[in-house]
Amino acid sequence: MNSPTDAASRTAVFDDLSWRGLIADSTDLDALREQASAGPVTLYCGFDPTAPSLHMGNLLQILTVRRFQLAGHRPLALVGGATGLIGDPKESGERTLNEIEVVHEWVARIRGQLERFFEFGDVPNAAVMVNNYDWTVGLSTLEFLRDVGKHFSVNRMLDREAVAARLAAQGISYTEFSYQLLQSYDYLQLHQQYDCTLQTGGSDQWGNITAGVDLIRRVTTHRVHALTTPLVTKADGTKFGKTESGTVWLDPALTSPYAFFQFWLGVEDSITSTLLRMFSFRTHDEIVALEVEIAERPHERAAQRALAEELTDLVHGEGERRKVQAAAAALFGKGDVAELDEATLAAALAEAPSAEIQQTEWAEGITVADALARTGLVAGKGAGRRTISEGGASVNNVRVADENAVLTDDDLLAGGWILLRRGRRHIGGLRVLTA
Repeated sequence: MNSPTDAASRTAVFDDLSWRGLIADSTDLDALREQASAGPVTLYCGFDPTAPSLHMGNLLQILTVRRFQLAGHRPLALVGGATGLIGDPKESGERTLNEIEVVHEWVARIRGQLERFFEFGDVPNAAVMVNNYDWTVGLSTLEFLRDVGKHFSVNRMLDREAVAARLAAQGISYTEFSYQLLQSYDYLQLHQQYDCTLQTGGSDQWGNITAGVDLIRRVTTHRVHALTTPLVTKADGTKFGKTESGTVWLDPALTSPYAFFQFWLGVEDSITSTLLRMFSFRTHDEIVALEVEIAERPHERAAQRALAEELTDLVHGEGERRKVQAAAAALFGKGDVAELDEATLAAALAEAPSAEIQQTEWAEGITVADALARTGLVAGKGAGRRTISEGGASVNNVRVADENAVLTDDDLLAGGWILLRRGRRHIGGLRVLTA
């Protein structure tokens, strides 16, 4: 990642962000642009370890900060070892406080995830990883109340949407109510230690971020900036990055690379253009060309595939993306399913109907018709035999001709899986469990 250092590149990032629809709110874009023209801007975005992994919502913030570094600015990647112990107030209710040891472990995991997106080391605008636990752990209550708390108006804090919603419902603890002070204090510390003059985040963080802007002005008289990105929603208005099976995580142990790729491949046409502009690093011309594909040949899903490939490469690496594509091809008869490793195969079959059987039952013999019925691909054994006799059943992409055929150890793929198919499009998995 080699970043430019000229003024034109440093200021062009704002035009690019605007074209991509990545600016929801900002304090003063003209002043920020003027500052960027004079020299690199140091900016930060914070990520709280309230879970063992970052997720899709965090990814947009990560990539936005990455755009700044590519334009010649210096990012500070903040992992909130302190704020993660508290938790930003949610409208739905009070957070469960995690043990310090757990949060510290999550800090390490999230640092590792962030490291793949920014350039550190001996470069002009090298990113710096910071942890707000470092400047918070030794802070006394009296010092915090006198030096920070006195600058905050409770009236303004009560106006924050999440706080107001909580007060109107079940109430809010002082712990979560104080979160805004802690985040504002982070901005002040980073401004004083690193000359940080820009904080970015999602639009739901606007109140917290501008509170930090105000705190710096009150303490130092310096003028700093805030910039937020829009919240991304699906076509029906629900939160983007949520599926029927839950959150789309960046950790491959929580959301497999296969599921991650398929998530992007399945994006609705109506929001694909928006997602391309926000998440892709393709040029404007390349994105416009893909938007034409969406309009003229939506069935080909060229734009979704391009987005899935690019983001899977970014998050999981090109090697994992190739495995995913090989798995998808093999599942539908365009590759050798026997070459898939256990993790990839299990992930590929995770969304398909499947069944498990014990080794003892396997040893007694399982017919293909029975296996089709157990996975739910057919209504029963009789229907399974009819499917076979009609030429519509296959095992590991090999058509089965004998309606009484019995599965054998030779049919077992990695992890004890067997790929079953009814017709061309309906697949399922049978897994033989080891003792």
